[in-house]
Amino acid sequence: MHASLLNYSKFQILRSCIFALPQFPCTSSTPFPLLPSFRALTSMDSHQKSASYSNAAFSPSNHSSRGGGRRFDMKENNEWWRGHGGGSGNDKIEALGRLLTRILRHMASELKLNMRSDGFVKVQDLLKLNMKTFANIPMRLHTVDDIKEAVRKDNKQRFSLLEESGELWIRANQGHSIVTVETERLLKPVISAEEVPVCVHGTYKRNLQSILEQGLKCMKRLHIHFSCGLPTDGEVISGMRRDINMVIFLDIKKALEEGMKLYISDNKVILTEGFDGVVPVKYFQKIETWPGRKPISFPVV
Repeated sequence: MHASLLNYSKFQILRSCIFALPQFPCTSSTPFPLLPSFRALTSMDSHQKSASYSNAAFSPSNHSSRGGGRRFDMKENNEWWRGHGGGSGNDKIEALGRLLTRILRHMASELKLNMRSDGFVKVQDLLKLNMKTFANIPMRLHTVDDIKEAVRKDNKQRFSLLEESGELWIRANQGHSIVTVETERLLKPVISAEEVPVCVHGTYKRNLQSILEQGLKCMKRLHIHFSCGLPTDGEVISGMRRDINMVIFLDIKKALEEGMKLYISDNKVILTEGFDGVVPVKYFQKIETWPGRKPISFPVV
């Protein structure tokens, strides 16, 4: 039920309408479903205003943001996944992969998971969480084999598995906002421009003006993300959303020469903190529309 109160002089009119709410998971200890916020969806691209995360799509029973994590609503998560190459979410393993991505990139601290500085957490710790996936399956009902299958089926290779002393660990390869993760332990440094012939950031035309004014920013993540090629390149699997319409090429040689630290993840995403969280415009090599590849002129300071 949606209701709004209209004031006209001395009279007040209550206007209401009924609409169907989408189904979404909540924890077994939650006495009632959590409603997603009905607002205009905001893209997670780093140059739009940050979305409000006041309502959780998947919530632990003692949900808290004090640990430095981030909250996500259902509608935003579905938009994010479609933009990153995900499907409808009806598949059990796909839904598990979606939740793993969120937990390992953004929510480990508030869930009080023991995350190592290289981003790995124990698979068994994940399976003990009091949470449900978007397929409405509790994590406790999933198995180690399910998680292995989610890693294998992920089309952007977002995860890595590690076995140590008989214990299986998992991490997200990149995309973190959790400060526990140390860049040098998570990623491999890029030493020379020859290692990365192409380094390109995908974005949207609506964001270009702010990018040209302020540079590329980390925003809530630890790094600014670049792809090692264009979406049409066969070997490119991650680092860029599929619906972008602008591409910004980084001058890696100049950036490295002037002290910018660049890294590459296990799934071939190029990442950098820039300088104080910003890649200035002077390190842009060129800007083009996508997929038309029309050159865009821009001032270089």
